[in-house]
Amino acid sequence: MAQAKEGDKVKVNYTGSLEDGTVFGSSSAQDPLEFTIGQRNVLPSFENAVIGMNEGDTKTVSIHPEDAFGHRKEDLIFDVARTKLPANIDLKVGGVLRVGSDEGQDYDVIIANIDDEVVTLDGNHPLAGQVLNLEIQLIKIL
Repeated sequence: MAQAKEGDKVKVNYTGSLEDGTVFGSSSAQDPLEFTIGQRNVLPSFENAVIGMNEGDTKTVSIHPEDAFGHRKEDLIFDVARTKLPANIDLKVGGVLRVGSDEGQDYDVIIANIDDEVVTLDGNHPLAGQVLNLEIQLIKIL
């Protein structure tokens, strides 16, 4: 039986959860995830977990922050005066804003806190600093 290897296009089902059991992603409500191992369309640590699996195999892996979305960085959390934001923006804690950097790049930030004068924005990935537990089932090697 063929084992998944770099360069193979694969189809997998997965469920991702945090250490407290919170599910952050799953393919169960949609089509299985398809990707080519080695093209880096998913986390490299996810790809590495699939390498060596046979069709029908299931495995559970834990991916630490340094192999996922990194550790949280306090310098990515910053305050912006409400007067600097467009008045028509619907501000909600947990909402996402697209902001531009001084270098001309756009990126998404999460609204972490709002008060009368300041909005605190967090540029960390929502899963930064988290251990990701993945249950992966290799459906097919295409």
